[in-house]
Amino acid sequence: MATPGFRALRAGLPSARIVLLLRPALAPLLAGNPWFDELLPVTAGGGRPVALVREALALRPRRFELGVCLPDSFSSALQLRLAGVRRVVGYAGTGRGSLLHTAVEPSWTGGARGLVARERHVLELALAVGGVAQGTRLELFVTPEEDALADRELAAAGITSGEPLAVLAPGASYGPSKLWPVAHFARVGDALAETGARVLLVGAPSEAALAAGVRAAMRAPAADLVTRGSLGLLKAVLRRSRVLVCNDAGARHVAVAFGVPCVVLFGPTSLAKTNLNLERVQALAEDVPCRPCYQRVCPIDHRCLTRLAPERVIAAALPALATPS
Repeated sequence: MATPGFRALRAGLPSARIVLLLRPALAPLLAGNPWFDELLPVTAGGGRPVALVREALALRPRRFELGVCLPDSFSSALQLRLAGVRRVVGYAGTGRGSLLHTAVEPSWTGGARGLVARERHVLELALAVGGVAQGTRLELFVTPEEDALADRELAAAGITSGEPLAVLAPGASYGPSKLWPVAHFARVGDALAETGARVLLVGAPSEAALAAGVRAAMRAPAADLVTRGSLGLLKAVLRRSRVLVCNDAGARHVAVAFGVPCVVLFGPTSLAKTNLNLERVQALAEDVPCRPCYQRVCPIDHRCLTRLAPERVIAAALPALATPS
């Protein structure tokens, strides 16, 4: 969702050497991109202050002139200051104003943490340091190596080139409150398989048990790529897919970056923070008075998602399978 900002930054600073600091596990997501000269994995100390200081000090020899602080956290701004970045720019808030050389004032109400699409959140920071807007579309890339990996994994699952793929992503790292019931996912998977589509389950390795539950509850066979645990594989597989059915989680945004139709199931969260790039997204939710609550664990009966019937999701997903990829 930050890619519109990345694109604007490169457009406005074509001759700059731009380095992206990011968590190591996320590096494959941006493989093949044209915006960064280097992807530099950092852990921000992994929540340990001593480790954060040590990691930041190791960046000092790089002598960065400008640091655009995308997260709104205190620790991210502290890391850039300790790294000796000459000018740190970001949104004020979370008590970190004194760490910023330039505090950007958001154009929306509610401050940096207000309900605003993440695309706009990052794009405005990029524009504040000289970026040139290039639209708000999401954009990712697949390398030849990632495509070859997808070829191997799909072949190993018995899926031949050209077969229509329907992808289910039943997980969400946010917490159990975002999870649509396993039995509902299984019902959708069976309905999609009945059209002749090959059903694939994707997700993070930590979601293996969840995916296995969906697969076990399905009558039709489904391929499980969750245990492969590669963001590069996820990109390459989603780019080839006809439709994705998922919770309000990361797989949705990867699919949108490749123009793949998505049916997204909303429970405790609001569409207000992700209300751009919806041309091929169908956002389904139940009108219950307690949502959006943004709680990670539902304190009552999880009615926002348990009441969302599989039949609604099937009706939303089937048209995508009827249309050539």
